[in-house]
Amino acid sequence: MDLDNDLPSCVQARFKSDTGEETGSPLDLPLNINKDQLTLICNALLKEEDKHFLFFVKDTEITSTLKEALDVATLNSEEVVEIIYQQQAVFKVRPVTRCTSSIPGHAEAVISTSFSPSGKHLASGSGDTTVRFWDLNTQTPLHVCKGHTNWVLCISWSPDGSKLASACKQGRIMLWDPITGNQVGKTMIGHKQWVTALAWEPYIRNPECRKLASSSKDGDVRIWDTVTGHTILSLTGHSKAVTCVKWGGTGLIYTSSQDRTIKVWRAEDGILCRTLEGHAHWVNTLALSTDYVLRTGPFHPILDRLDTTNDKTVLQQRALQRYDETCSRGDERLVSGSDDFTLFLWLPEKEKRPLARMTGHQQLINDVKFSPDARIIASASFDKSVKLWESLTGKFITTLRGHVQAVYMVAWSADSRLLLSSSADSTLKVWSLKTKKLELDLPGHADEVYAVDWSPDGTYVASGGKDKVLKL
Repeated sequence: MDLDNDLPSCVQARFKSDTGEETGSPLDLPLNINKDQLTLICNALLKEEDKHFLFFVKDTEITSTLKEALDVATLNSEEVVEIIYQQQAVFKVRPVTRCTSSIPGHAEAVISTSFSPSGKHLASGSGDTTVRFWDLNTQTPLHVCKGHTNWVLCISWSPDGSKLASACKQGRIMLWDPITGNQVGKTMIGHKQWVTALAWEPYIRNPECRKLASSSKDGDVRIWDTVTGHTILSLTGHSKAVTCVKWGGTGLIYTSSQDRTIKVWRAEDGILCRTLEGHAHWVNTLALSTDYVLRTGPFHPILDRLDTTNDKTVLQQRALQRYDETCSRGDERLVSGSDDFTLFLWLPEKEKRPLARMTGHQQLINDVKFSPDARIIASASFDKSVKLWESLTGKFITTLRGHVQAVYMVAWSADSRLLLSSSADSTLKVWSLKTKKLELDLPGHADEVYAVDWSPDGTYVASGGKDKVLKL
């Protein structure tokens, strides 16, 4: 008996957006319909032209035909199949192909590197106690900022891109002007041990960009007024070193610690809202599903090139609109990575219990990042691998293997199509999300690569490490 002849050749299907809105009424679709044909239908239903979509049916992506993504044998002829569509980024980031320049300058290891929110400036912090700004046009050093007396451990751009904060092993925090290279305001002193992370108040909360949060090995988190240089609030409650701090778009601050907990604080008054427990060892790293939109704030890598308004109200509205698009259900998700080899996915505003526990890594997790479109989570581990997970459910997608030593950091391209990883094996690797395979190998560093960043406008990647060289 030929089973294939007994199977339906058509199904009833309905298109639904990834935020849950139904689009049009159910249609009869042939099972052999392909992704391009689905795109044409979806554009017609939405009265759009040339939009690109990803399609999913029961959590499976339709990569060729509908039939391949469906379990046809279990289909009920009465059932209406839901095809979930998700719009893809309009612009495409070209893969990094070659190192355009190696810029020496630092006298010790480059520990952090970061592009400004607009992607127009680049800064790095080093073990040589300096912060440096680099000219992206000429690819040469621009300013050397001296003031710290110990290793610069972390740097962070204000959401409007006008200032860079840096923090050192001595626990001091300084601000710099990227245009002049001069220090802005007073040095912020208060932490008793080194600073582990910095987080600015998001642009959507306050376009003045005055408040900055810092976490420290001394177990405290401080919120600073960067204009006066004073501590506004001290968040005390962790019993061991605080490893990471994130300032969310809804006015909450999230902190992770070596005491195995994550705490959720109200930014306005420092009240502890809840403690998230579950990890069996140090929590090393945190990421928010809104990290990319909060980082880029009022800047859009493509749309804003022509529009140079300085009206803060307009810019704040623009930032808010982008935030709402990423956070359409109003839920900021948080993911935590730990020395216990696991990740947890949380809805930290509402739930004390994790949405998912993500297991599979064989060593500690050093870095975790949501893709800019907030669909996928990438985690980097000392087990030499990068793993990908679905960001709504925490479901495992795949493992990216290729590094031969610990993976330190990951960075996404702005269009969420490519992922970059840096490793102790002295290489950077670019992975394609479409094929889930290695797209490019970028050797060139002479030693471990500690820091990597992909500019928000997609044009450059910067990397730095033990060999003291910054590469673009």
